[in-house]
Amino acid sequence: MRRAVVLRVGAALAAAVTAAAVGAAVPMLQASAAPAAAAGNATGFASANGGTTGGAGGQTVRATTGTAIHQALCGRVSSSTPITIQVEGTINHGNTSKVSGNSCNTAAGVIELKQISNVTIIGVGNGAVFDQLGIHIREASNIIIQNVTVRNVKKSGSPTSNGGDAIGMESDVRNVWVDHVTLEASGGESEGFDGLFDMKNNTQYVTLSYSILRNSGRGGLIGSSESDRSNGNVTFHHNLYSNIDSRTPLLRGGIAHMYNNHYRNLHESGINSRAGARAKVDNNYFEDSKDVLGTFYTAEAGYWQVSGNIFDNVTWGGRDDEHNPAGPNPQSNTSVSVPYSYALDGANCVPDIVNRTAGANKGLQVSNGNCTPTNPPTDPTDPPTDPTDPPTDPTDPPSGTNLSLGAGSDGSSKASGTSYGDVRDGNMSTYWSPSGSTGDISIKWGSATRVGRVVIREASGATGAIGSWQLLNADDGAVLKSGTGAGTISFTPTSLKKVTFRITGSNGTPRVAEYETYAS
Repeated sequence: MRRAVVLRVGAALAAAVTAAAVGAAVPMLQASAAPAAAAGNATGFASANGGTTGGAGGQTVRATTGTAIHQALCGRVSSSTPITIQVEGTINHGNTSKVSGNSCNTAAGVIELKQISNVTIIGVGNGAVFDQLGIHIREASNIIIQNVTVRNVKKSGSPTSNGGDAIGMESDVRNVWVDHVTLEASGGESEGFDGLFDMKNNTQYVTLSYSILRNSGRGGLIGSSESDRSNGNVTFHHNLYSNIDSRTPLLRGGIAHMYNNHYRNLHESGINSRAGARAKVDNNYFEDSKDVLGTFYTAEAGYWQVSGNIFDNVTWGGRDDEHNPAGPNPQSNTSVSVPYSYALDGANCVPDIVNRTAGANKGLQVSNGNCTPTNPPTDPTDPPTDPTDPPTDPTDPPSGTNLSLGAGSDGSSKASGTSYGDVRDGNMSTYWSPSGSTGDISIKWGSATRVGRVVIREASGATGAIGSWQLLNADDGAVLKSGTGAGTISFTPTSLKKVTFRITGSNGTPRVAEYETYAS
């Protein structure tokens, strides 16, 4: 039995959690945007076994409380009627009640996806936060969870939810895709928390992608005990595991595929393959961590196939009957094949690409396999986009005259060597950059000019640096649009003398090469 551990959580984080518990305002999210239906297609093992489509083709509803989520599930014709539930706001114990119906089986104090299928839950608007409230998937199939944050779910103390798991799956679960989520705790088992992402009792065909798991004693498990070997066929890719003691994940039996993940500050152990499990570990970046791969806390061996990984400041413990680290020179001791295709980013760029794309409220960007973030392809049958959707790719610019050419420009303080005029010179090799990580850049005219579309182009080498933003009518301060990421921004055409692009969050140093404006 693994001994209890205490997570190394900083005092500042603990203070923030305390403030949240007593109702103080704690900023946790940037402005965000998401499409009305799941963006992109399921990857990894979630694409096998018939695929994972969630609520595609069904009704789309909005929910701002946990009770409303349960009502949406219970209002379906049957437990398998497809549905997409767009969630905005904070979901907590106070607004999550049990709802009864023939098409659902819900419970208070947890989002219960039990004995159902064909459901998508996606965060939209200003973001969806499940605060101290877990998501429980049981005897269910074809489920998508996307663009949400789940935080501080406890198994002991008050309040408790979902056995302490942020997202937990058990009992004959099939085809689950969890994508662009942030799962976080504020300590380990002694503080009342358990796993962030757990699968047990015959859970199969699951993918966790482009997500952040942090500040927890336990990242997650596949199999609840050495005898629970009915789980597996799980893919983890482009995720960040940060400040975690162990279980990234713990794998008992079955197959798991880990590729292009960034693991940092793992304090005791990382990928723990045991009890006959086989892990395929490709092009990951392990950093400032201990015993990131091996069989730990048991004499029942597991196996691994390794390729292309980078071990940066990783330490390895000694070997004994219950401790078999793969390092210091990890070598494959099995072979693993997977039934799907995938494009590997080079391990050396994994920290950067994961930083730009992983987690909720990042615009649902994915990698193109060349270490570059891009918007996922959309299904032509998807419903119309939400008015706060992220900007579209500016590769095909709007037709008409770029009104920025010949206009004026100004902004907030700029970085050395850049000019406000660099954003309206038609030259992608010049750019404006703020003196810090946020700032304003404006286009202005001598008389009122009708503008209905803006294109923001990032300079080479800075793609993905722009995070959250607002587009302002600088004449009266009105917000014309908000979202995340560079690209094409459409809004109701407005007559104005000055339009300001305000960067409120970033993933690096923003560089705006061109700020184009069009009448429509």
